[in-house]
Parts: sequence; structure tokens; C-alpha cells
Amino acid sequence: MELELSGKKAVVTGAGAGIGLAVAEALTAAGAQVFGGARTVGPELRAAAKHTLEIDLATPDGPARLVAAALAEFGEIDLLVNNVGGGVSWAASFLDIDDDVWRRSFELNLFTTVRACRAALPSLVARRGAIVNIGSANGRLADPQLAHYSAAKAALTNLGKALSAEFAPKGVRINTISPGPVRTRIWTRPALAKQAGMTPEEFVDSVPAKVGLATGAMVEPTEIAALVVLLASGRIPSVTGADLSIDAGLLKVV
Repeated sequence: MELELSGKKAVVTGAGAGIGLAVAEALTAAGAQVFGGARTVGPELRAAAKHTLEIDLATPDGPARLVAAALAEFGEIDLLVNNVGGGVSWAASFLDIDDDVWRRSFELNLFTTVRACRAALPSLVARRGAIVNIGSANGRLADPQLAHYSAAKAALTNLGKALSAEFAPKGVRINTISPGPVRTRIWTRPALAKQAGMTPEEFVDSVPAKVGLATGAMVEPTEIAALVVLLASGRIPSVTGADLSIDAGLLKVV
């Protein structure tokens, strides 16, 4: 099945590493022109996207500035991939999560997307384009140690459904992809492995069994990127307002 995106103009937030970088690479390989935004624009992103902007997307005007830069370069936008997020910091309990952590989590995981969508939707409506939001399986998991992150990701999924209800009739397909544990620096950083008394390789290898991944392996960023390309291609136009799990069998009950 050909997933040809030649001539399409895409904006990817949080494109500097991990899932965002894999998405930028996959979209470019499919023929799209990609504008990538990240706090740090390194050589990998420059190789993956011809157009980049170094920007803090968690600032109130960051997403609008990125979209404005893309519109100035491209004229119109066909695809917005809201990947920027984070704030995955485990707390001892719910009572240890203060207001600053809650605010930071919602700024990163929800308001960046709200602001980017607000800026991009006029062009996306004109082009009958698509939005793909990168959520998390944590949006369906009740974990008091990650209550701030899980709540923000659950809100993101609800936002995607609300936007789809309004804008699908105007030709814009809006979907959420909710990954389980992905082999990114969240899991591969040496400090996390050191806390567990393991090497980084040993720690990553131990994750599937610890969290109950049915496949026995973590999700790869390229898998999420492949799903983004499929949704962006328009080959499955009836998929809108969906929350698509790619979690290696983490969620046993939905």
C-alpha cells in the first residue's frame, strides 16, 4: 500500500528526538515537507526536516510562533503532529505532587496542543488536512504516582475527540495515538538505570517484564511514526476522533 505524501506540508512539535524525530524522518521519507519545532535543533533533526525552528513550545506563544513560521515558509499546512510533551516524574504518592508539577504537566501535555491546534486549524480546514496528537497509554491507567501526567494525557484524548466532533464535518481528520513504553530517553537515560542498580541496557531489557508488555519488547519510535504516516495519508478517511493504542499489549482491559 503506497502512502504517498508528496506535496503535503507538515508541522511536527517536539521533533528534536525520540518519537518526534522518528515522525519527522518518516514523513520526509514519504515525500512530505516537514517543519520541525524543538527546544534543541540538532543535526539529526536538520537531516530529517529541511525547515526547523528552535523554540520552547511550553511558552504561551511558542506553538503559535512555530505555526506562523511554517505558514510563512509553506503558505498552508496539511498536517499537524502534536508530539511535544513530558513531565514524566514519578511521585511517592498523590500527596507529593504539588501545584507546580500539575501546572507543568498540563502546559506540556495539553496546552501546547491546544495552542498549536488553535493556530493551525484555519489552514487545516482550508486544506482539508489532519491532526495527529501523541498521547499515552497512561491516559487510561490509574497510577497515583503519575496522576498529573495521566490526567493531562486523558484530557488530550478528550480534546482530540471534541475537535473531531467540530472539525471532521469541515474535512479535518483528528486522531490520537496512545503509546505504551517507548524506547526513548525517558527509559534509556543512565540515571534511571543507576537507581535500579543496572546498566542502561539491562534496565531497558527489564522493562517489558516489569510493566507487563505482552510482546516482551518496548515500542519503537518508528512504529508510532508509521502510524502517523498512515493517518496522514488519508487512506483511511473514516478514522477520526479515534484513540489508537500502540502499547505492546500493556492495556489488558480498555
